[in-house]
Amino acid sequence: MGTKGREIVGVDVKELINLLNKALSDEWLAFYQYWVGALVSKGKMHGEVEKELSQHAQEEFQHAEILAKRIIQLGGTPVIKPEDWYKLTNCGYDAPEDPDTQKLLIQNIKGEQCAISTYQKLIEFLGNRDIVTMHLLIEILEDEVEHEEDLEVLLEDLKSFK
Repeated sequence: MGTKGREIVGVDVKELINLLNKALSDEWLAFYQYWVGALVSKGKMHGEVEKELSQHAQEEFQHAEILAKRIIQLGGTPVIKPEDWYKLTNCGYDAPEDPDTQKLLIQNIKGEQCAISTYQKLIEFLGNRDIVTMHLLIEILEDEVEHEEDLEVLLEDLKSFK
């Protein structure tokens, strides 16, 4: 990132990079949780649940890419070791050990709610500083809110499925 680009950040860049790496770790774990959950899912409305989880997996992957690129722009290094994801994660990883579609939806709703809280806190940390990062985080937050809604609607449909 250029000199002026660093000047306008307005927050402790090391702290921001650390927080972004924590969010990046969450995104990688969310990607995998969605991806593998889609593959193993069984039960009511399997096709719809598998499709939704697969779509969310790709969007979480895109979030990871956005965060990694911003970390690099800020002069940092994205988390490079998968084992560090567990050390840095805000939201953890809820392994889809039970492939039941309803249980998978509930697990992933919980993950989205954590992601929403994480991005809200990051945005609050930035305040009105570092508008570039804030813009990226707001876009990701909007996706996470949409994911939660999608999953909750699907869960309600599943509960009424006969």
